[in-house]
Amino acid sequence: MRLMATEVTAEGPPHSFLLWHGTRQGLEPTPTQAGEVRVIDSWLVDEGRVRALSAHAARFRASCAALAPALGNEVDAFFAALAEWLPERGRWFPRAELVWIDAAPRLRLWVRPAPARGLSVRLWVAPEPDQRVHPTIKGPDLPYLTQLRQAAVEQGADEALLQTASGHLLEGASSSLMWWREGDVLCTPPQAGVLPSVTQAILLDLAEAAGVTTDRSVSPQAAELADNEVWVVNALHGIRPVTAWVGTAVSAGAATRAESWHRRLDELAVPLCRHSAAAR
Repeated sequence: MRLMATEVTAEGPPHSFLLWHGTRQGLEPTPTQAGEVRVIDSWLVDEGRVRALSAHAARFRASCAALAPALGNEVDAFFAALAEWLPERGRWFPRAELVWIDAAPRLRLWVRPAPARGLSVRLWVAPEPDQRVHPTIKGPDLPYLTQLRQAAVEQGADEALLQTASGHLLEGASSSLMWWREGDVLCTPPQAGVLPSVTQAILLDLAEAAGVTTDRSVSPQAAELADNEVWVVNALHGIRPVTAWVGTAVSAGAATRAESWHRRLDELAVPLCRHSAAAR
């Protein structure tokens, strides 16, 4: 039975974890976060507005199809239902999860507050080559990526960058890499072997619609980005310009475009689509 509206307020639900019980029962609060998390996807909800939720759903659906094909259309029904449980006020960073509980795949929603937006970022390049097993799926390598981010913090940085055995940059532990070349070309590393980034894809589309030249073919080494405007982007923070390359002699370029492009990104947020008031 679905909880009544008085039990879930616009400010936030009393239960932060909700387990999917199929289309008849929908999402129900669960007291535990037990189980092995295999796939995750997160997005920002700010005052009831969200950006590209359908793209996050598509990425999550594709990952679930690869690791738990038996779920079939349940993922679509799960995403259709979860908007009812997202708060209408405040900043939130909900996470959809594919989790194994009692040896069976289940879908779960974690409704959690969003951290404050980061306005800039200091990068640390992880010294060893990328060790991920499933680089194109968000979730299976989460423990490894969490360790890398912690190592970055210990080095005085905010984010870790992954690199190949030959020293070419791939992406961040929780973000994607973009930079401006020659002042007017917006670049990203090749998309093969990295997580398909929703935010990066939006920015590339915006740039191309504005007549900006884009290049998705170059995988640079850190030294090649010296004095260029470099961004790391994700759903939580949007665009964060790089202000330091920790542990290297690489100098960060001035961030002359980041804030104006972040505003363009923010303008794409739309109100959550709710189908009923039963669980609001």
